[in-house]
Amino acid sequence: MNAPGRGGVAEPLTVTRLQELIGAGEVETVLCVLPDLHGRLMGKRITADYFLEDTLAGGEGLHASIYLFVVDMDMEPLPGFDITSWETGYQDFRMVPDLTTLRLIPWQAKTAMVICDAFAEEGDEPVEVAPRQILRRQIERARAAGYSFKFGSELEFFMFRDSYEQAWQRRYESLEPSANYRADYHMLQTAKVEEIIGQIRAGMNGARVPVFASKGEWGLGQHEINLRYADPLEMADRHAIYKNGAKEIAAQSGLSITFMAKWAIEEIGSSFHIHSSLWDAEGVTPLLWDAAAPHHLSQTARHYLGGILAGAREMTYLFAPNVNSYKRFQPASFAPTTIAWGHDNRTCGFRLVGERGSLRLENRIPGADANPYLTFAATIASALHGLEHGLEPPPICERNAYEAPETGLVPGTLLEAIELFAASRLACDAFGESVVKHLVNVARQELEIFNHQTITDWERRRYFERA
Repeated sequence: MNAPGRGGVAEPLTVTRLQELIGAGEVETVLCVLPDLHGRLMGKRITADYFLEDTLAGGEGLHASIYLFVVDMDMEPLPGFDITSWETGYQDFRMVPDLTTLRLIPWQAKTAMVICDAFAEEGDEPVEVAPRQILRRQIERARAAGYSFKFGSELEFFMFRDSYEQAWQRRYESLEPSANYRADYHMLQTAKVEEIIGQIRAGMNGARVPVFASKGEWGLGQHEINLRYADPLEMADRHAIYKNGAKEIAAQSGLSITFMAKWAIEEIGSSFHIHSSLWDAEGVTPLLWDAAAPHHLSQTARHYLGGILAGAREMTYLFAPNVNSYKRFQPASFAPTTIAWGHDNRTCGFRLVGERGSLRLENRIPGADANPYLTFAATIASALHGLEHGLEPPPICERNAYEAPETGLVPGTLLEAIELFAASRLACDAFGESVVKHLVNVARQELEIFNHQTITDWERRRYFERA
């Protein structure tokens, strides 16, 4: 195998090199995957010889049920979609490998992976509601306008000493964190789980998902592993592979990891901070920095920032897609409650960091449960809106943004976020009304399912006697 050392990053895997590895018996399985609307990797395990002889040679890819784009997290098909239904028989679509995404998966024996794009069963029409396609459309819009973007994901998670099976059996109650005291930036405490965190770092580097750092976070057993920035589609692919891979590596050691936005109400939430920057169409010249301008923001940067802030409330559903997501937005929690922006101010929803070519905007609204393809698409769409219309940002926040409600509030519930997204002209213009309609139906169904769940222990304790 051509896996790197613990500090190295694997070279791109070509079809020729994959053929050599398969011929030598070093690759036996190819994972053909694509992200669903929840950001999960779905797909098939294909025997290596069949992948070469049929999947690639045939040119049409694999076949799967298009119901993958209309199910909830329990894989229950949801009603009300135009793309497919019981009436149309949940027809197939084609998963066509994007060969630029070929990579080895070091934590699975003799295994490679390729990410696929979704196409109609007949013809060459892409499935427009597929998250990878939604992001592609925004990248194309940016390129047509003379721009490109770069993104970086910062993801937090909690690690537990319980296996996923044990956690399920306990209904996810009384789990044992991997640390017994808070270890933000702490070297001794994080050394105790370095065997697993180190495996994740090394595994990601071997899977061509470059890592540059890891650290303990504030929560009990909470960690952050930082991925290197990249173009939007590549970054979203890395993000999805990382989340899936980190869980698999933990599971192999009898541990569990959660990327829930708020796994326990008494604990801090887990964020997905988006670092974004604007470049020329070729991705060579950064466009945000102006040494002589206030806050070093070029005029282009001001319109970029103005658009992202203007679209923040309408796009929050794509940053916070679940009922649980909104438990994270608490005052003095490092999760934002206002649509404020500031320079290196962690109380704001948006934080300017870096300088010159590294100047970038950190969006602190998304939780670790968000779908990276959709969050990046929302960011690009909002930025392009600001650039097209010359939007100016509101005044910078130079105080505690939790006490600055005049800057605008992050939606407080999934229902509020759904209504804002459903009514958004910005979203319809950027994504198309059919895509927005599809995403809104997913959101409304999730809320409807939640509203019909069993009564909680909290409700009984509060209302049984006193109501």
